[in-house]
Amino acid sequence: MTRDHLDVTPAPHRQTLEWHEGDMPYSQEFGDHFYCREDGRLECSHVFLAGNGLPERWRRPGTFRIGELGFGTGLNFCETWRQWKAAPFQGANLHFVSFERFPMLSGDIGRALSHWPEIDAERLALCAAWPGEPRGRIDLDLAEGVRLTVVCGPAFDEISRFSEVFDAWYLDGFAPKRNPDMWSQELMQLVFGKTIEGGTFATYAAAGFVRRNLQGAGFTVERAPGFGSKREMLCGVKSTSGVAE
Repeated sequence: MTRDHLDVTPAPHRQTLEWHEGDMPYSQEFGDHFYCREDGRLECSHVFLAGNGLPERWRRPGTFRIGELGFGTGLNFCETWRQWKAAPFQGANLHFVSFERFPMLSGDIGRALSHWPEIDAERLALCAAWPGEPRGRIDLDLAEGVRLTVVCGPAFDEISRFSEVFDAWYLDGFAPKRNPDMWSQELMQLVFGKTIEGGTFATYAAAGFVRRNLQGAGFTVERAPGFGSKREMLCGVKSTSGVAE
């Protein structure tokens, strides 16, 4: 998950981590865990993949681009890559682009992802390729047809400068009450502008102001059943009409 501040206070290069239950990272700065305590990998599949109609939508020739607010531990990428390999389509390519203010070190990524043997292969490949001092723009060609880009810096600035548009978005900042700037209408409008017509988003967040900001940006938004103990989540599609449910 990305951790973004829009004030003038100098931001640290990395967050101060605590480790709960052995391998679950917790941000002291944001007072929140990096993923669902019930099962972050299964939540990723339920919220971000299923919420964006994946893997069905990437079964076509050409490049499918996923944008993510918040790389965090890389869990969403690794689970997406795992499902990509399980559902190959000839002529298809995956470009996963994540915007992360505070990139983690390889050792911390490896520790956090070691909880899930299902993504061991993806975890090992990611950690082996991850730079020792992550900063700037990180481009990794991890397998034939699979490219990961992590852009380190404030999300609003970096998305504004990014030239490509996306088929799907994973909106995965820290909880809105912990990090409201990552769910602002200004940022949601920017995400909308960087989405193809008919492109989608999904998020575990269901707060009223998040829904209103997504609708105000132009997305058609719907509530869907959340994962585990979370009653609702949000997903939607880019709508030029601006009509929202």
